[in-house]
Amino acid sequence: MVGLAKDVMEDMNKQLDRIERSLNLLNDELVWKRSKDSMNSIGNICLHLAGNEYQNIASAIGNEPFVRERSREFTTDGGLSKDELISLLRRTRSESERVLSALSSDDLSREVVIRYDREDWKRMHRIDSSAHEPCDTRFIGRLLVQVAAHYGYHAGQIVLLAKQLIDTNEHLTGQYH
Repeated sequence: MVGLAKDVMEDMNKQLDRIERSLNLLNDELVWKRSKDSMNSIGNICLHLAGNEYQNIASAIGNEPFVRERSREFTTDGGLSKDELISLLRRTRSESERVLSALSSDDLSREVVIRYDREDWKRMHRIDSSAHEPCDTRFIGRLLVQVAAHYGYHAGQIVLLAKQLIDTNEHLTGQYH
């Protein structure tokens, strides 16, 4: 795995470990608890992370089929246990590592197409996309930075939500602070 891809995977694996430690503190009911109706549960965020990672790395970079129902990531209110969510995140990560291990340093400056479901595209961009395919392009290096930042942002949310749901002194980030 080349430099940037290796660094991104190392950071995302640290974040995944934090997510798994957080999930392991909770029961399945708490994983799907929404603090407010306007907020996502930890389960929703896990589905969203798996969907985003697959869309950008396996599908866009690895040319795997585009399979994602983004809106369901936020409307689902159960159905998967915490162990199933961890398994989903780990399977997605394995696929990402497989795709990224095949990259060369020259590939980081290659542009890829990121596909979207038409309805999700409309919701995200608030435009009628019926005239063209709902997609975007990014250079692989830039895309990896964006995916890692997105993953870290949501991992932090999961740690915070877990600590709000169950009182613990465990250092979920692996750091004392």
